[in-house]
Amino acid sequence: MSRILIIEDEVSIADLERDYLELSGFEVEIENDGSIGLSRAMEEDFNLLILDLMLPGINGFDICRQIREEKNTPIIMVSAKKDDIDKIRGLGLGADDYMTKPFSPSELVARVKAHLARYERLVNLNVQMNDMIEIRGLKIDKTARRVWVDGVEKNFTTKEFDLLTFLAQNPNHVYTKDELFKEIWDMESIGDIATVTVHIKKIREKIEKNSAKPQYIETIWGVGYRFKM
Repeated sequence: MSRILIIEDEVSIADLERDYLELSGFEVEIENDGSIGLSRAMEEDFNLLILDLMLPGINGFDICRQIREEKNTPIIMVSAKKDDIDKIRGLGLGADDYMTKPFSPSELVARVKAHLARYERLVNLNVQMNDMIEIRGLKIDKTARRVWVDGVEKNFTTKEFDLLTFLAQNPNHVYTKDELFKEIWDMESIGDIATVTVHIKKIREKIEKNSAKPQYIETIWGVGYRFKM
């Protein structure tokens, strides 16, 4: 079931949108504060966002900009503002659609379904065409630099992604921290290899069900790490 987050400070409008979307089979969450809505959008996995422009805490334009720096989740902006400049700005920041209030709830549902279907087609197309690594529920798209764990996409920094990919491409090989530092950071460790440990810890938090008993990246005490097949 697709999860949708509505960030809207007008409670009656948000409730109406939720009712129509839930009747169409979607799981819907509502946040009335912009800052809280942004935090949830960044930290949780939603399939689509419905984003009002005028919000307490932080406006919809800034929310859209920050989300687009990290995620490709479809965003439908809604606003009472009818000026073309607002539509142009919203779409320019990465929104997928812009709806002017008042609008038909049925039209909103139709647009939500269309954007979800379009996004799914694009994801599936990329997965089919791109260079992929798939190991026990872990899927790494090397071309698009994206990672999924049991179908849920996880966000990685550049070095986290590079380190995970390198280990996954060379399974069952034990690498020292110095070797990993030189390979990923392209320099000698100069005695500072703590960053490798920190990155491994962060990667485990994202891909392992239990970081204390990792099923992917194993610590070889006194030596380094290896990716288990």
